Amino acid sequence: MNELLKKGFFLGLGAAVASKERVEKYVNDLVEKKEIAPQEAKGILSELQEKGKGKQNEWNEQFRKEITSSLKQIGFVSREDMNEMNERLEALERKLDTIIQNTNKED
Repeated sequence: MNELLKKGFFLGLGAAVASKERVEKYVNDLVEKKEIAPQEAKGILSELQEKGKGKQNEWNEQFRKEITSSLKQIGFVSREDMNEMNERLEALERKLDTIIQNTNKED
């Protein structure tokens, strides 16, 4: 993986973990100060966790698109493109075999 992309990925991951820990500490402090109920704190953390999962999926998709684009720029082909080319090659090989067999029968 491109070193810059790897560093960016880990930077984002580290920021997400640090943010999660800060939010949990803040919510726990609110519970200790009795500014919110423990059940309310669980709800807040659960809601934030769900939003985080949604954002993570969004980031993963964006990251996948960036990687795919970078790989195409340096000449890599997608699995779909490779499968399509293999199918075309196999079709051509079958046609060639048929032509060779018909030529041999005529001789």
